[in-house]
Amino acid sequence: MPDSGAVLVITGAFDPTADLVVEELNRRAVSVFRADTAWFPSRLAVTAGLDGPPGWRGPLATDHRTLDLAAVRSVYYRRPTPAEFPPELPPEVRAVAAAEARHGFGGLLSALPARWLPPPGRAAEAESKPLQLRVAADCGLRVPRTLITNRPDAAREFAKRIGGPVVYKPFTPIRGTVGGRSVAVYANLLRPEDLGHPSVATTAHLFQEWVPKAYEVRLTAVGRRLFATEIHAGSDAARVDWRSDYDSLDYRVCEPPVEVAAAVHRMLARLGLPYGAFDFVVTPAGEWVFLEVNPNGQYGFVEQATGLPITAAICDYLEGSAG
Repeated sequence: MPDSGAVLVITGAFDPTADLVVEELNRRAVSVFRADTAWFPSRLAVTAGLDGPPGWRGPLATDHRTLDLAAVRSVYYRRPTPAEFPPELPPEVRAVAAAEARHGFGGLLSALPARWLPPPGRAAEAESKPLQLRVAADCGLRVPRTLITNRPDAAREFAKRIGGPVVYKPFTPIRGTVGGRSVAVYANLLRPEDLGHPSVATTAHLFQEWVPKAYEVRLTAVGRRLFATEIHAGSDAARVDWRSDYDSLDYRVCEPPVEVAAAVHRMLARLGLPYGAFDFVVTPAGEWVFLEVNPNGQYGFVEQATGLPITAAICDYLEGSAG
């Protein structure tokens, strides 16, 4: 039996993924309160009191709506933006106000006895590529041979040991504007001479062996439910990193091998996550190779292309009707 109460959706003003969830919850007549942490403190006010069990209660309010914190059954934590403060505040005052908002307002929300998707602290930890690669290997998934270094000579030696193509991947999404144009850094195949470049010494770099691929798979996990989709690339750029050319992609629903599904569930349990967007390479021999997991990854493009009921599964989880 689903729990009663409201679903608190915490995300930025423009978030098409959260829009899908809010629309489905509205269709189910579930009370939804959507807010962004950027609204605090100028457009979002909180008054919370604690007087023994059952916990914090009081209003979370905008100019138009009010939510009783005690009524929150679950929280969909997507991509909120930091709290905003008046520009006239001196920098040192703004820094203190931001820290107090993070620990006070943010800490209050995290203290609610609600079901989170995903828990923000666990999600932040799980975004670490070194951590998720180690946990994936521990859980029985095949992981490409990987090197993290800032030494050009170590990168050259790694490529020599691999004896084949090497891929560079950023640790975090890198996007920005150069010369007025929006740019992003994706995975790149490197030439041997690139690995010895002095720029390798400027910071940490992640290098992996190139895994031959028949296609890739985006596997979206919601609780115990898994939704897997083959992604077939139609351009050279997409064959290296499919995110670089969405228009060339073709999607087909598939089923993960039993041993891969079991390892995915083990990995989610180890990371403390109820949700994960997993990326795999499937080799020409049919072996699934783990690349990464995003604890708050996009799924709308997969659902739109395949009809997989991922939004419904997320709403089931938030309603408390699915584990």
